Amino acid sequence: MRESMEFDVVIVGGGPAGLSAAIRLMQLAKEQDQDLMVCVLEKGSEIGAHILSGAVVDPVALNELIPDWQEKGAPLKVAVSDNQHWVLSESGKTALPHFMMPPLLSNKGMYTTSLGNLARWLAEQAEAMGVEIFPGFAATEVLYHDDGRVKGIATGDMGIGADGKPKEGVHMEGMELHAKYTFFAEGCRGSLSKQLESQFALRKTCQFQTYGIGIKELWDIKPENHVEGRVIHSQGWPLDGEAGGGFIYHQENNQIAIGFVVTLDYKNPYLSPYEEFQRYKQHPEVRKILEGGRRVAYGARAINEGGLQSVPKLHFPGGVLIGCAAGFVNVPRIKGTHNAMKSAMLAADTAFSEIMAGSDGSTELTGYQDAFNKSWIYDDLYKVRNARPALSKFGVKWGTIYAGFDMWMNTIGLGRLMPTLKHAHKDNEATGKAEQYRPIDYPKPDGEISFDRLTNVSFSATNHEEDQPCHLTLKDAQIPVSVNYKDYAGPEARFCPAGVYEFLDDNDNEHGVRLQINAQNCVHCKTCDIKDITQNINWVVPEGGGGPNYPNM
Repeated sequence: MRESMEFDVVIVGGGPAGLSAAIRLMQLAKEQDQDLMVCVLEKGSEIGAHILSGAVVDPVALNELIPDWQEKGAPLKVAVSDNQHWVLSESGKTALPHFMMPPLLSNKGMYTTSLGNLARWLAEQAEAMGVEIFPGFAATEVLYHDDGRVKGIATGDMGIGADGKPKEGVHMEGMELHAKYTFFAEGCRGSLSKQLESQFALRKTCQFQTYGIGIKELWDIKPENHVEGRVIHSQGWPLDGEAGGGFIYHQENNQIAIGFVVTLDYKNPYLSPYEEFQRYKQHPEVRKILEGGRRVAYGARAINEGGLQSVPKLHFPGGVLIGCAAGFVNVPRIKGTHNAMKSAMLAADTAFSEIMAGSDGSTELTGYQDAFNKSWIYDDLYKVRNARPALSKFGVKWGTIYAGFDMWMNTIGLGRLMPTLKHAHKDNEATGKAEQYRPIDYPKPDGEISFDRLTNVSFSATNHEEDQPCHLTLKDAQIPVSVNYKDYAGPEARFCPAGVYEFLDDNDNEHGVRLQINAQNCVHCKTCDIKDITQNINWVVPEGGGGPNYPNM
């Protein structure tokens, strides 16, 4: 029997959504002079260790949650002062005039910052209010009452060897955390959230989710190349017929966040999102910003891109999905933090009301769904609901034109005249067979502007205990070679931004290769769980505290 702890609310995930929920719950408890037991569980070694985003943050939710955030020292110090949008060719750029862009894409009043540092600051506020935060513990199991409603979660055992057996002297059994309500704030493609979607058919009335992969580096650059508050987004080269683009955010202390996003419904199995990012940095207009600087950090993370059509049912018996576990990213704005935080606040309001009314958790939090439907999150996503499906339906060129027209129609109040488009296909189903495409000849990294994957992974401070069960599980060990390699040229060796999947020569196999999984390299981006063609890879949490340790990402 595992030991257990009892709470009013257990929150799985210590990102902006999870912490915002905790803070809001404690604010309500203080207002009504009530005692409330709230805990936040975080699988990273510390709060912020696994948080990665661009990030340009809309402070609208933070203004509601903590109106005096500036006086309290929130790390939103660099306001966006210059907004640029580039369309790149291989050697040049066209800067789109700002007046051509729909006003809802404006970054006026936004801040460029480290989302990890924002999470760390939110954690300080939460702890000061009495929230218990447990970093380094991974939630591995959803617990249920006899009637089927969620009872809480269990953390994974520590000190389990690769053979699945407890290691002598270091084994520590997991804990059970029970609650009236459990909030799942695991972020994009959460392993437990995925189970809950299936268990409670949460996607029965919505579309499937679609995703992108965002790959990012932090650079310290020469002062003469730095313009604090400048925000640059780009589209076009180096991608050829696939959707995605780059970003360059000039932050404080002569540092920039530079990255590249590729939608995961790309067709060419030879495409490597990581290599596309390295090519992007070699563009003359980008390279001249980086020259003379140095890369200081690296990471990658999947991004929800489905928008309003892909938001699942948000509540189920005993719990809710909040933040990117549900998928509230506004894709054209490239922002989701404000919606994630607001969703958490709405869920907290609903749960607190039910708890104060005497609920033991048996009352489902249907009010959260109603509150979402009436909130500015819904309006924010409704205005851009056709931007992402337009790209997959009409292609990048015509899809971009359609999306722009659709957003302008929403800007002038005629958005409801536009039909709501559906997504064309699931990301893994979009991949074409290798015989239909030519391999892409990516240039070798120069070691100054572009880098190989394994060198870059070392800048993510990723580490896992080596002697533990592999958290990248295969439903069928034969499929990577007999299907993926044979028919698709082994795309997992290219779509992973951390070099986890590697095909090695093997004369004993009829196809001449075998798949090696270098799980210690994993940066927890979840791309493999999404893009794997047959959905044969199932990402589960490793031992708590493992994974990247991002400093300012």
